[in-house]
Amino acid sequence: MKSMLRGKVMRKKSKKSKTKSAYKVSFPLGVKLAMIIGLIVLISLGSVTYLNSYFIGKDVRRTAENSNLSLNISAAKTVEDKIATVRSNVFQLLDLRNAAGNSSRALARQAEIFFFERNADIAAIDILGTEDIAVRNQNIVNSQFFISNEIDTGTIKKFFDENYELISRSCHGETIVENPSPFFGFPVISIFFPYKENGLEQTCVITFSLESISEILGTSSVNTTFLINDSDNLLFYPESERIIRGESMKNHPLVQKMRSENQNGTESRQILFPVEETVEVERKGEKVEETVISEYYGAYCKLSVGDISVLTTVPLSYVIEGVLTTRKNNIYLTLVVFFVSIIVILCFTRFAIAVHLRRLAAAAEEIQNGNFDTEILSLLKDKKRGDEIGVLNQSTKDEIGFLNTFSKFTNKNVAKAIARKEIDFDPHLKDITIFFSDIRGFTAISDGFKQKFEEDSPREIIGFLNDYMSRMVECVTLSQGNIDKFEGDAIMAVWGIMRDDSLDFENLPDSDPKKAAAQQSHLAHIREDAVNAIHGTIAMRYALMKYNKDAAAFTEAHKNEPKATYKPHIRIGCGLNTGRATCGIMGSEDKMEYTAIGDAVNFASRTESSNKPCGTDVLITEDTYNLLKKEYIRCEENDFTLKPEFEKDEIIVERIPVEFEVKGKGAQHFYGVVNLPQFDIEEFFRQGKNPDFKADPDCLKAVGKTGPKTLNEVRSLLGIPIPDFEKVNLNEEENKIQVKK
Repeated sequence: MKSMLRGKVMRKKSKKSKTKSAYKVSFPLGVKLAMIIGLIVLISLGSVTYLNSYFIGKDVRRTAENSNLSLNISAAKTVEDKIATVRSNVFQLLDLRNAAGNSSRALARQAEIFFFERNADIAAIDILGTEDIAVRNQNIVNSQFFISNEIDTGTIKKFFDENYELISRSCHGETIVENPSPFFGFPVISIFFPYKENGLEQTCVITFSLESISEILGTSSVNTTFLINDSDNLLFYPESERIIRGESMKNHPLVQKMRSENQNGTESRQILFPVEETVEVERKGEKVEETVISEYYGAYCKLSVGDISVLTTVPLSYVIEGVLTTRKNNIYLTLVVFFVSIIVILCFTRFAIAVHLRRLAAAAEEIQNGNFDTEILSLLKDKKRGDEIGVLNQSTKDEIGFLNTFSKFTNKNVAKAIARKEIDFDPHLKDITIFFSDIRGFTAISDGFKQKFEEDSPREIIGFLNDYMSRMVECVTLSQGNIDKFEGDAIMAVWGIMRDDSLDFENLPDSDPKKAAAQQSHLAHIREDAVNAIHGTIAMRYALMKYNKDAAAFTEAHKNEPKATYKPHIRIGCGLNTGRATCGIMGSEDKMEYTAIGDAVNFASRTESSNKPCGTDVLITEDTYNLLKKEYIRCEENDFTLKPEFEKDEIIVERIPVEFEVKGKGAQHFYGVVNLPQFDIEEFFRQGKNPDFKADPDCLKAVGKTGPKTLNEVRSLLGIPIPDFEKVNLNEEENKIQVKK
């Protein structure tokens, strides 16, 4: 049922889609709420991410610095121990050889063999002097080392020949370390130790493989440890190719920093330094090289042996990689939480807020359009909601209920016009059709109720009148008329009062073509109002017959009750006049009404009162007749022929054969409305609250194809006596009726 109702509401709204809504949402509440909460989520999680990254980053950097420094110190200590061990072992061998002397050459040779078995990484031990390096004073060679590495034993002599200066410096008491790897073709190191024997200033050169140092320092660690000598030549590096090339590290930022500080002690230090690096990046499908600046932590320490410097570096990017990963994950988490929050908030606002607000907005729009009995009200839930929306729903229902009641107390179309801001509060002259109706013999009917029901008579009279008037009002409303007022049992209605036709064209000269066009359009509107008024009045004839039939059934059903309630059988008279009247809001600040006044209104009232002497139920004035006769009434002026477009609204009338005087107009005639032969009463009432309306067969003879053909048939149908027009004086009748102006 709710879906059907919602569908009906949507269909109703789709019909109005061409009308621009006065309530346009430029910034939905749901989007605002989503943005606010999303901003809170972003700020809070972003702040947490930033602070977390900042403090953890500081801790990680501090830890990395300490780790790198510790690794450097450890590496320096280990290398120093290795060199000390090699020196100690070699010098023990030399002491053993010297002790054996020439007397036990075999014993010395055996000691050498045992030595190289335990120190396989040592390639050669050479004792050199400055006098003549062409002849090596002592030469102890690890033949197995040279054989296994496929190196000529003469390689070491070539190295010495090109480094005489080193030998000289060492012979004068300087411990020197050099890289002979370019000569050997794989990583080795030579240490020149000052060596005095037999009063000679010599040097002991120990050449050994870097394999053991590689095992000590490692080659796959993220931290890179390398060794340089006092000339900044590379002694050890995890990438052996660089050692074999004999690279110099003079331009390395860490080496430059170390040299600039002139460090002479063995204390280890650490700095943060930049390095220009060439990286390969892909752009537009092509790989290109690009120079970037990377930051490294570097620690350095000088050994007490040979002025060797041990340097250890670690990329800052690796140090903070975990922090960056955590930050990236936190950012992803923030974005996920943000978007999930947005989705949840949008869903919540859509189904818990926006839907209801849209219904409230639709209800407000319906109010603005003057639809006070809108079906949207049934969609405004208030009982199950204790929040502001529930309060708004209930207050909107109450407001629409009040407006709906208010419109019934005044004039529904006027109330709608006020709501739509379409009404002009200034009075205007308008050409309208005015209707009056009255119940015949109402005073006697009222006295009958008083005698029978006594103190209950007001309730019974009002009940009967409400039943009757609700049927009549429906006829007026469905024919586009406006109920102006109720005066006792009398009804005043107006057609065209809400139409905003300007009469300014009447001030134009007759020669202006705009005047003729505007006049024709205006006349078409006036005719349409008059035809609608006659439609509504003829529908009242059917409605009255149906009322009388229902009243008889009601009376029969209650005849055996102690106070038998009943509804009386009634007849009414209706008068219509078309003319110019003053229309507008009249009254005071405390009580106002939108109405019409003037001679045209008075004449309509007089027309209604003339029904009784004329023996009719519906009379129209000669002005209304002249307005409609050429298009809608078969008469001499149209050769009793109607154009096809007007046949569906054909009106049958008879002229009342009695003249009466109208001030300013002279002698006039009334016309009794007999029937609308093409009028479809079922189609008429289906426009209202009952789309499945079926006409009562007994009442169908009042209108349409089965309706009366003459006034006498109308009189016979409604039980109206045929008057003796020779005795009727409508001018005298006028004097008996006073109409308030």
